[in-house]
Order: sequence, then C-alpha cells, then structure tokens
Amino acid sequence: MAESHTPAPAMQQAVQTPPAAPGKAPPNKRVLGAVALIAVLAIGAGGRMWYRSHHYVETENAYVTGRVHPVSSRVAGVVTRVLVDDNQLVQAGDVIAELDPADHHVRVEQIEAQIASVEQQIAQAGAQVAQVRAQAAAAAAQVRQAEAQLVRARQDAERFSQLYNETMKAVSKAEVDAATAARAAATADVAARRDSAAAAQAQVAAADAGRDVLKAQVKVLQAQLKDARQQLAYNRIVAPVAGRVGKRSIEVGARVQPGQQLLAVVEDEVWVTANFKETQLAGLEPGQQVSLEVDALPGKHLVGRVHSFSPASGNQFALLPADNATGNFTKIVQRVPVKIVLDPQDVKKYAGRLVPGMSVVAEVELGQKAARSSDRQTAALAPPLPMKDQQ
Repeated sequence: MAESHTPAPAMQQAVQTPPAAPGKAPPNKRVLGAVALIAVLAIGAGGRMWYRSHHYVETENAYVTGRVHPVSSRVAGVVTRVLVDDNQLVQAGDVIAELDPADHHVRVEQIEAQIASVEQQIAQAGAQVAQVRAQAAAAAAQVRQAEAQLVRARQDAERFSQLYNETMKAVSKAEVDAATAARAAATADVAARRDSAAAAQAQVAAADAGRDVLKAQVKVLQAQLKDARQQLAYNRIVAPVAGRVGKRSIEVGARVQPGQQLLAVVEDEVWVTANFKETQLAGLEPGQQVSLEVDALPGKHLVGRVHSFSPASGNQFALLPADNATGNFTKIVQRVPVKIVLDPQDVKKYAGRLVPGMSVVAEVELGQKAARSSDRQTAALAPPLPMKDQQ
C-alpha cells in the first residue's frame, strides 16, 4: 500500500500564494524633496538675478585712486643726505634730501663780486656826471657872458655908425670899423660858446646814459644773483605736499639730473574710480549713494557717492586709441570712468590701508534720488547699501 505524502506548510503557502503583478516601485520621498528644493533655489536665484539686473548696476573694474606726486630735483648735483625712509609720513615743506651746494655757492659769490664791481663803476660814473655837469654849467655861464659882450658890441657898433655918416663925422672910420669888427667877433664868440655848452650838455647826457647802463647791468646781475640763490636753495629737495613716501630711489652719493624722479609722495586723500560700461550709465547720477567692497578689506563695506563722470571714455585717453573707421570694425562696449568719493569717516578709519591701486567692487542702486548739492556734505553719513551677499 503506497504511503501518502503530505506537503509541508511552507511549500503549501508557496504554492497557494499567487505571484505579484508586475508594476513600478513607489517614488523615493528624499529624491522628490531634493528636486523640489533645487527647483525652488533655481527659481529664487533666477528671480534675484532678474531683480538685481533691473535695479542695480555693479562693476568689478574699479580701483582706489589718489594723488601721487612725483618728486624730482630741479638742479644737477650729488646727493649728500637723505632724510626720509620708505613709507615715511612727511609734511609739506619737509626736507627730503640735500645735494652738494659747493658749485652754487661759488656761482653766488661770483655774481656778488660782479655786482660790487659794477656798483663801484656806478659811483665813478656818478662823479663823472657831476664833473661834466659842472663843466656844462661853466659853459652856460660863458655863453651868457659872451651874449652880454655881444650886446655891448652891437650897441657900440650902432653908436659909432650913427656918429659917422655923410653929414657928421664925429668919429673916425677906423673906430667904426673896429666897432663893427668887435660886434662880429662877439657874435662868433657867442656861437662858439653855445657850441661848447651844447657839447658839455651832450657829455652830461652821455655820462648819464653810461651810468644808466651800469645800473641796468646791476639789475641784470641782481636777477642772476636771485636765480643763483634759487639754484642754491634747490639743493634742498622738499616735499611738495603732506603724505607718505613711496617708490624711493634716491641714495647718498648718487648724481641726479634735473627732472629725474627720486621718489613719490602719496596724499592721504583717496577716492574710487569705477569704470562702468556705457550701457550702465543711464541710471547713474551725481550724488547717488554707492556701496563699495575693497578686496584688501574683506567683510568691510564702505560708503561712497557718485561725484562726476569722465568727459570721455577710457579708450579716448589711451596712448593708441582704436581707429573704428576701418573695414574690420567690431562693436565693443566702452567703459567710462566714474569718480566716487568716499565717506570721510571711512577714509579716516582706514587711513593708511586704503591706498591707490587697490581693487574695488562698486554697486549702485538704480532709481534712488541723487543727493542735492546742499546735502552732499552729509551724504556720506547715510547708512550703506546692502551688497549682493546681503540681499
């Protein structure tokens, strides 16, 4: 008799359970959340970019600018002393260096000696003028004496002529002739005396002219002396303005030439020059507030105001501006320098740390009202605009 085998319960369950219907696995909630978050962030970033593109203009092509004064020698010479060091603070008029003044001292002494010599000549010329004037006065007196004698001779001649005629011969013919000759001699003597007086006056004029020439020569020498003393003073090279010393190249013993740059003095006053694109200028006006970030001061937000616009684009001031009147023209958006003045408090706070040449990011909110000219003195005290990382 065959034995009946009863299947095990597990096997029965496997046999009884029908196979699962084919279908998709349920979606993962974490993946859905990540996708939604990315979509929200993308929409927010796009909206923020759209908003900023319509309400803000920004440029990274901006730099701190200041006044850099090159200092050079006005005369040639050998450096004997250097009184400043690198990055030292100096005041206007402080002596920076000294040159050997020996050559200029000699020049000053030479001119002074020439002036003394000419002044002696002027004194001699003055004595000569007095002498010739005395001679001229004597000649004038002789002219008056000769004129008086001429008057007497004329009167004698007239009297003798009246006493000797056809009806009366009270005097002799010889006396009449002598009186006539005396009158002629007196006339000639007056003419001679007058010529002598004129010659004496000419000598006076010549003596005066000679003295005037010497006086003019003294004035020329005095001008040369003034110039020589100025050249002597130029041996002391002084700071033109207050600031800090930079780019020092002067050393003791070096021979410098006129116009040779020895160092530079940089003033503490600084501002920002932002080169905005020409397409960004439509909403900019002088007086608008500007938010600034300096690369050398991370995390520090500075405040400025639009001061003025350059009268031409940067390309126009280039050494070799592009010639657009050619066949291979390609339109390029030009940049226009905009001057931005800083808040005086920021300038004072970061004195010595804001130096010309530093890179800056400048941002301006469009649509803001420009400060009036009467308010521009206090405009820098307004709160700073939020930067893009504060939006």
